[in-house]
Amino acid sequence: MKAIQLTQHGIEHLHLTDIPTPAFGENEVLVKTTAVALEYHDLIVVENRIPFGIPLPHIPVSEGVGIVEEVGSKVTRWKKGDRVIIPFISRWEAGRNTPYHDQLRTGFSRPGLLAAYTVQPENTLVRSPHNLTDEEAAPLPVTGLTVWATLVEQANIRAGQTILTQGSGGVSLFALQLAGTFGLKVIATTSSSEKAQRLKDMGAEEVINYRAFPEWSSEVKRLNGGTGVDVTLDVCGTDTIAQSILSVKQHGFVGLIGLLTGTRLTVDLIPLITNYIRLQAYSVGNAQELSDLVQAIEKNNIRPVVDSVFPVEKVQDAFHRFKSGQAFGKVIITF
Repeated sequence: MKAIQLTQHGIEHLHLTDIPTPAFGENEVLVKTTAVALEYHDLIVVENRIPFGIPLPHIPVSEGVGIVEEVGSKVTRWKKGDRVIIPFISRWEAGRNTPYHDQLRTGFSRPGLLAAYTVQPENTLVRSPHNLTDEEAAPLPVTGLTVWATLVEQANIRAGQTILTQGSGGVSLFALQLAGTFGLKVIATTSSSEKAQRLKDMGAEEVINYRAFPEWSSEVKRLNGGTGVDVTLDVCGTDTIAQSILSVKQHGFVGLIGLLTGTRLTVDLIPLITNYIRLQAYSVGNAQELSDLVQAIEKNNIRPVVDSVFPVEKVQDAFHRFKSGQAFGKVIITF
């Protein structure tokens, strides 16, 4: 089968090659990959900027969708031709994550999805939403599920609250869309006037240029009647966490879900303690939560924002587009 196999680190070493099609067991499903979406952790895997080594050769990329090609002899839930979402954490059906599940991360400890076929367990595949194309559905197992699990399962968002989103990456745009569906007021940040207008077109009531307001937490409060927001998702880490904490009100929620500017946090504990702020790190979710997300997407016709689509032969161009920081939404690669 065709696959992108990394034999040396660096975008320039992403090349299409031929490798054996994997064998599958009696309770497993052979899935033909149709579309994958790029995540920041895919980039740092390719560029070897992670704190733990991944043996080479390696097939990268962590989220995507496909079509069932063949099923094992004991598989009852799926048949050839079914459109499915491929899980990021294999075999995490429900409940809390465990160290066992952490060993089954697609694109890390398991081969990634830049391959024509992958083998998946029957019980953690989830059907793709009927209202989405494969390109639109590709960001759901990581981007979409992380936002859903953090905002709905952890922050317990509800109508009438206010949320602060950061930038125009896939996570922040999906958070904006989901918040609008739930009836939240959205304040967004960006560094581009063009992107600011697109964020408003998507439903953001206020947009802050973080270059014009480096201490943007004060502007957040000014635009929100003098008080902080109920919830924010911090996607950058080192450079933004202090402002994220200062942007939320008493008993507010700060979700830690990104590390675009670094992984080390130096924060003042006073605002955390005196304002009873909840700081929660979270990454994706389980198959049951993903199934719930699919139902919400279908019922509300939520369509993840796609910036650009590249054929697998143009994989290096796709990664360069993603790395540029110019994308508005998800960068997709198709087979």
